[in-house]
Amino acid sequence: MKTLIEKMNKNNVDMQVIQRAGEIIKQGGLVAFPTETVYGLGANALDEEAAKKTYAAKGRPSDNPLIVHIAEYRALEKIAVDIPERTAAIAEHFWPGPLTMIFKKSEAVPYGTTGGLDTVAVRMPSDTIARELILASGGYVSAPSANTSGRPSPTLAEHVAEDLSGRIEMILDSGSVEIGLESTILDMTVEPPMILRPGAITADMLEEVIGMVSIDETILGAESEKAPKAPGMKYRHYAPKAKLTIVEGNIREEVLAIRQMVYAAMNDKKKVGIIATKETIAYYSNGIIKNIGSREDEKSIAKNLYAVLREFDSEGVDEIYSESFAMKGIGNAIMNRLEKAAGHLRVAAADIVRRQKYRRVVFVSQTDTCRGPMAAEIFRQKRLRQEYVVDSRGMVVLFPEPANQKAEAVMRSAGLTLSAHTAMPFSEKEIAEDILVLTMDETQKNKIITEYEGAVSVYTLSEFVEDDTEILDPYGMALNNYGECFEKISMLINKLTDKLNSCAEGEY
Repeated sequence: MKTLIEKMNKNNVDMQVIQRAGEIIKQGGLVAFPTETVYGLGANALDEEAAKKTYAAKGRPSDNPLIVHIAEYRALEKIAVDIPERTAAIAEHFWPGPLTMIFKKSEAVPYGTTGGLDTVAVRMPSDTIARELILASGGYVSAPSANTSGRPSPTLAEHVAEDLSGRIEMILDSGSVEIGLESTILDMTVEPPMILRPGAITADMLEEVIGMVSIDETILGAESEKAPKAPGMKYRHYAPKAKLTIVEGNIREEVLAIRQMVYAAMNDKKKVGIIATKETIAYYSNGIIKNIGSREDEKSIAKNLYAVLREFDSEGVDEIYSESFAMKGIGNAIMNRLEKAAGHLRVAAADIVRRQKYRRVVFVSQTDTCRGPMAAEIFRQKRLRQEYVVDSRGMVVLFPEPANQKAEAVMRSAGLTLSAHTAMPFSEKEIAEDILVLTMDETQKNKIITEYEGAVSVYTLSEFVEDDTEILDPYGMALNNYGECFEKISMLINKLTDKLNSCAEGEY
């Protein structure tokens, strides 16, 4: 089957294309179309065979109910019975919009559409193209997300084509959707009404209209043994191909923990992705880093979530690490989808962070032109089990001069270089519990301890690795003296590497 893709403009809907798409649905075919939430896979909701085609195209379990989309409130009467009085008030506030309500079904709705249940899920989308298509199709269109079952939902027509091209008759392409997460699902068959899936319409918003609503305890987390009630929520959903892990803690802890886990995974030759935000992206340096949006505008995060997961798929990553988000407002929906995509795989950031005592190593020499920068560059080349920011500093730096020429010559002979180095003075910025300061001799160490309050992690390099080797300053000496200095530093850096790597497995 060849899938026809038609470009659509929401501000100037091509009704001829809409009528053709409507005829396809009337005749039992499948048409993917945009809604304000995600792209839906449209079929005749009152046709049992059309439901079977939908399940087959998506590879979706047949006990996973389909949501029926309508374009007029009066259409509800044909497909639902025992409609609660408060439904009208809810519809007045939130329809058209990203809200699905569940009612007892009428005989007009086949069990194929409802997944064998005696209830029917109904939504009235606000997207202009969606509403016109529903009317052209007879008024009742079942429309799960237009993706292969379990994959991230489509927010672009390209996502639909990637998953379903050749399986469905037509895709209506109007570009990116507005919201990016599926609708809120509200069960109207219980008292009080219960949210079964969080979305852009929040519990607070609903309670302003109808009073108390409850929330299904299985929405977030794997702890509950109860079966979720919402369509699709009992299956792993929205998932990328890579293993996804959610890292939870305060923002600082999350960033530090993700940096460490990414570094370890890359050491294992894995291709790693990071889901970061506008506020944190600058703090990451390794892996494939995606800016999902701003924490000050969580709607941007919701809109980008599925697209980011699909981008990681296209880039072939093996593992993805994501920051967590606030469990309020639309943040509830974001975390719900992340939880499902990760298969409930969460780690506590604090547990990862506390495993690493030092996060930065600063090598200190007199002028930061020879011994310190040599040690720093040698250390940067080592295979380390934990990530460290590595710098060098000088106790007496009058101006930002380059590395000593003889030091550079020795480094080049070893396949290394200090060509990008510029001398930097030591300052109080280098004093912190998680910064390991390693001086080249006792004089520098004692001066730092004397002049800087709180200088607790300061050692000579030899002292820290429990070696009595002296690292003499070769300034003004022959090239072979620089070579001897390089050899001593290399030997001590090997011991430093072994010590830090062994500490990564246990305690300091």
